[in-house]
Amino acid sequence: MAIRLVLVWILALFAIPVFAADVDGFRVWTDPEKTRAVLDLDSRTEYQLFTLDNPPRVVIDLPKSSLDHALKFTAEHAGVIDGVRHGAPDKDTLRIVLDLESQSEIKSFLLDPTGGYGYRLVIDLFQKNGQNSQPRLKQISAMQEQNRDVVVAIDAGHGGEDPGATGKNRTREKDVVLAIAKELKKTIDAQPGMTAVLTRTGDYYIPLRDRFEKARKYRADLFVSIHADAFKNRNVSGSSVFVLSSKGASSEFARRLAASENSSDLVGGVTLSDKDDMLASVLLDLSQSATMEASHAVADSVFGSLRTLGKTHKNDVEHANFMVLKSPDVPSLLVETAFISNPSEEQRLKDPAWQRRTARAITDGIQNYFFMSPPPGTWIASNRQPVRHQVVRGDTLGEIASRYRVSLYSLRRVNQLKTDNIRVGAELVIPTT
Repeated sequence: MAIRLVLVWILALFAIPVFAADVDGFRVWTDPEKTRAVLDLDSRTEYQLFTLDNPPRVVIDLPKSSLDHALKFTAEHAGVIDGVRHGAPDKDTLRIVLDLESQSEIKSFLLDPTGGYGYRLVIDLFQKNGQNSQPRLKQISAMQEQNRDVVVAIDAGHGGEDPGATGKNRTREKDVVLAIAKELKKTIDAQPGMTAVLTRTGDYYIPLRDRFEKARKYRADLFVSIHADAFKNRNVSGSSVFVLSSKGASSEFARRLAASENSSDLVGGVTLSDKDDMLASVLLDLSQSATMEASHAVADSVFGSLRTLGKTHKNDVEHANFMVLKSPDVPSLLVETAFISNPSEEQRLKDPAWQRRTARAITDGIQNYFFMSPPPGTWIASNRQPVRHQVVRGDTLGEIASRYRVSLYSLRRVNQLKTDNIRVGAELVIPTT
């Protein structure tokens, strides 16, 4: 009898506790690859998940848990989910059922609190037979033909679970940067010899590594990530352009911004349990100096074009360790279009006319770079026209020559300048040899 009591005591001591959790919220997002359902929990809990057929559905059992309101979701983001309901198979279990339109492969995981979120149970639903995969944006073979278009991959930051920064008037970064990215695609597509592809076309989250992998998949000649960040000082304003740094950030602001952006995977709901810790360092080690140099050259051109719109946050392109810029073979830059934390710039970010002007300026910078350095076999390489630069306040002839990687002598000669004095508003022809 005494031995039995001791065994019971030992089993009770080492038993795995079951934590109760209240379900506080429910959301659904759909991207081209999957439908994601998210349950907000007030604490970590165990759960059981299984599927049933005829009709297809997913069942989630949460022990010792409670739910005191109906679960709802936005129909436009529903994807494969046809409905959601809940009940109690016994007095100690909360059961949530997702009714599906078709059978799906399931992946689920728990996320710890981060950003503005608490604990989350994530259920990813992948339709079988690739039913919810979208058509490819462009056949790779067509991109490799002679006189092909230059391909620019445009990445709208954040999305889905990750809203990014939020302005004083509740403007969300993920919404305005998607609008700018779509405008940028239209502007680039309108240029002869250029085509743009979007890493995301709607309100869903893409892991940071997957963003630049999409650029590589489509054989992109350039990757541009669009953002609109916030700062604790609401008076801070102006656009910025960043490239990857292999040494360190060019400013404290750049370091803080990169740390914030690199944490997006935690907010967006990406499980890190199956990631190789060496991957990031290997990718960075593979980065060739030519890719880094090209990134800086196109960033200089875009930055110079953005200066024609007005104030920039800094006087030069900045450097920081952004994960999204770590493609080893695609020149990459990140554009902070404006500070969403600045009330005036928050209003501009929502203005379609301002979005078009910004897209036009970025396109001009990209186009100028490719007319200076066209990839072999492209239409631009065969048909490029002279690159022109409009002088803005603060420009010097030496700085312009440095930005476009041309000699000061050739810049003077082609523009028939006898001195280094230049007039604001004047247009300079940039030599292409």
